[in-house]
Amino acid sequence: MSKAESLAKKIFSDQDLEAISQAIKSFEKQTSGEIVISFNTTSHNQPYKTTRKIFEKAKLHETKERNATLIAMFLSEQKFAIYGDVGIHEKVPSDFWELTVAEMKTHFAAGRMQEGLLHGIRELGNNLAKYFPVQADDVNELSDQINYEGSIDE
Repeated sequence: MSKAESLAKKIFSDQDLEAISQAIKSFEKQTSGEIVISFNTTSHNQPYKTTRKIFEKAKLHETKERNATLIAMFLSEQKFAIYGDVGIHEKVPSDFWELTVAEMKTHFAAGRMQEGLLHGIRELGNNLAKYFPVQADDVNELSDQINYEGSIDE
């Protein structure tokens, strides 16, 4: 078990982690967009920059519609960041990312970690469904499983 997975299991119960994976699966049935969760130990105090690196390393930008989103949690720092591909930026309102992050932070600050992540998934899922509705030929391009240490399965 990686250090990130060990930390995650101290914060989230197995049921929490399953609920998070199920939420991703549920929302991805309504959209061609992709939502990926990555638990990591540290961002070296650069959560957004590190999230972008994880996104690029995992080739999340290679989705057909450029509509993948990564929520990266840096557990030992108690930080997180969201990175969305260019296709999403072109369609969502300009304040979408800030509002989603602010609401997640509110949950996290109150110790409601699962609720914070589920809120982020819900906001992303609802907007992806609005701007990228599921198509008849839709294929789930990325795994719905939670990833640890940025090692994203494709």
